Amino acid sequence: MIIPVWIWYTFTFAVGSCIGSFLNVIIYRMPRDKSIVTPPSSCPACGKLIRFYDNIPLISWLILAAKCRYCKAPISPRYFIIELLTGVLFIGMYILYFQQNINSGVSLLRNAGLLIYLVHIILLSALIASSAIDIELWIIPLSICWFATAVGILASTFGVYVIDPSVIKGYFLLPSASAKTAALSAGAAIGMVISLILLATGAIKRSYESDDTSGQTDPQDKPQNTDEPKINHRLEMCREMLFLMPIIICSVAALLATQKIPALQSWWLDFSQIPAIAGLLGSLWGYFIGCGIVWCTRIFGTLAFGKEAMGLGDVHLMGAAGTIVGPVFVFIAFFVAPFFGLLWAATQMFFRKIRQIPYGPFLSLAIFIVIILHDEILNYLNFVFFHR
Repeated sequence: MIIPVWIWYTFTFAVGSCIGSFLNVIIYRMPRDKSIVTPPSSCPACGKLIRFYDNIPLISWLILAAKCRYCKAPISPRYFIIELLTGVLFIGMYILYFQQNINSGVSLLRNAGLLIYLVHIILLSALIASSAIDIELWIIPLSICWFATAVGILASTFGVYVIDPSVIKGYFLLPSASAKTAALSAGAAIGMVISLILLATGAIKRSYESDDTSGQTDPQDKPQNTDEPKINHRLEMCREMLFLMPIIICSVAALLATQKIPALQSWWLDFSQIPAIAGLLGSLWGYFIGCGIVWCTRIFGTLAFGKEAMGLGDVHLMGAAGTIVGPVFVFIAFFVAPFFGLLWAATQMFFRKIRQIPYGPFLSLAIFIVIILHDEILNYLNFVFFHR
C-alpha cells in the first residue's frame, strides 16, 4: 500500500512539532538545573499541572489564547515559535533531501539516506535548543553539545554498516578520516585524555574556575561586565593554552610516528582505513577542528583585547557540529557565521535598536547553511582543488 504524500508530510510535521514541544522543556528546564523528565509540565506561575489536552503542540497555545487555563498568566510565544520552527524544519528537510534532491548522496541512497536525515535533524534540533537558551540567558548547556557529539561519533562509526563506505566518503555524507587525519585525530584524543587527567589531579587549573560550579552550563558565555579588575583574562587564556598543549603535542607526535616509522606506517595505513575506524577518527577530527578554530579565536581574541572574546559554549557547539558535518564543512561554517552577525548589526543600526545577542545563534545558522548547500560547496571545492 502506497501512503499518500500529504499524509506522510502531515505525520512528519506533527512529529517535528512534538519534538519542538520537548525542546521547549529542555530550553526552560536545562539551564535552571531541573530534570527534563520529571515532574510533568506545569504552569510556572500557578504551579498547576498542564493536562494532556492543554499540551498539544501548536493547537493548545492557540486555543488557550496564549494564557494558562487556570491563572490566565501569559504563555510566551516562544513555545509556539519553537514548535512551529521544528515542525517546519522536519518537513522542510525531508522535502529538500528526498523530493528536491539537494544532497545527491542522500538522494542516491533512498531509504538508507534516512540515517543522514535523522542525524542532521538531531543536530539542527540541538542547535535550536542551544540557540534559544543562548539568546535568553547567554549560556549554552554543555550537555546538549555532548549529546549531539555522541550522536555524530556513533553515526560516523556505525553508519558504514548501513551505508556503503565509498558513498559516505565520496559524497562527504559523514566524516571519514584519511590515514594522516586519522593519526592526528588519534593523537589529539590521547592528548585530551592526558589534559583531562592533569585537570582532574590539579596539575593544571581550570580557567575561570570560581565561575564554573555546575559543569552543566557555560557561564563564560554570559556578557562580561566591563569593570572586572579582579579577573586577568589573559592569565585565564594561558591556563587554557596549557590544557591544549598535550592535545597539540600528541597529535603532531602521532602523525610523525605513523609517517616516519616504516613498520608502524604500514600497519596504520591498513588499520586506520577500516571503515568503522575511519568513521570514528574522522568524526573525532571534525570535533577537534570545530572546537579548535573557535578556541583559537577565543584565546587570541582575549589576548589581544584583554577581555573574553568568545564563550566555551561556542567551542563545544562547533565541536558537536564537526562530528556530524565533518572538519571541512564546520571550518566553512565558522567563516559564514560572521556574515549573519554583520547582517544583525546592520539591522540594529537601521532600526536604531541595541539588542545584543550572543554568537551561538549565528554559528547555528551557519551550520544550517552549510548543510543545505552541501552539494554546492562540495562542487566548488572539487572545482577549486581538482580542476584548476
